[in-house]
Amino acid sequence: MAPHQLLTAIFPDDCRICGNPLSEFHSVPVCSRCLDAARPHAGECCCERCGAPQLHRASLDEEGVCRLCRSGKRGFDSCYSYGGYSGELRHLIHVFKYERVESLAHPLARRMLSAMPRHIAFDVIAPVPMHWWKRFRRGFNQAGLLAREISRNTAIPVADVLRRSKLNQIQAGLAVSARRRNAAASFELRDGEGVRNKRVLLVDDVFTTGATATACARLLKKAGAQFVAVLTIARVDRRAPAPLSPSVPIFGLEPQCHDKE
Repeated sequence: MAPHQLLTAIFPDDCRICGNPLSEFHSVPVCSRCLDAARPHAGECCCERCGAPQLHRASLDEEGVCRLCRSGKRGFDSCYSYGGYSGELRHLIHVFKYERVESLAHPLARRMLSAMPRHIAFDVIAPVPMHWWKRFRRGFNQAGLLAREISRNTAIPVADVLRRSKLNQIQAGLAVSARRRNAAASFELRDGEGVRNKRVLLVDDVFTTGATATACARLLKKAGAQFVAVLTIARVDRRAPAPLSPSVPIFGLEPQCHDKE
């Protein structure tokens, strides 16, 4: 009997996404089919600066920049995401966060690396912080795990230069303006010297409205950061709601857990 077959026989498990028995030993409780099904963005009409998907090209200027970026309301210089917050990718993120499968940080970070630009050299990686109480309850900060996986693959150092000082109410259902106000009052700088005159890669799991990214980026810029880019696994397509696919059940998850800004 092959080693992986022996381990599977001793430690049987089912895929946390599709529910089928795992036919080979994995470091994560997700089958290869579901991992491979989490696809990147493809062929979208997006803003060149923030990456937001657009309904049509007419909503962008001649440089490919959206109205929100032109207004100066974004605090960051650029934003990159591997894929859309839907389908198997959304399921993987939920298993990672809410079922606390920390080993998924590795395959998810590998996908994030594929979305990073090759023409920009970053000096430091800054994970979006989590309030200490929420971190205590979950057991880890998902942004921190992803940041450290990316650091191991790029040799860019991680700096915990931000602190979340306020435990906000769940943001789901709030207007964008309310999300921005909450986020702006939720973060503080821990070490401004760690980003002065540096190009910073701000890492988080999901980009929803951009309220969190904007609040953190503005603090980093205030501390003297030269350039701030945001990197996430996925981003929500604000053009239309992205419900969970009814054809792919999520085993053991509670779909109401939406706490992103």
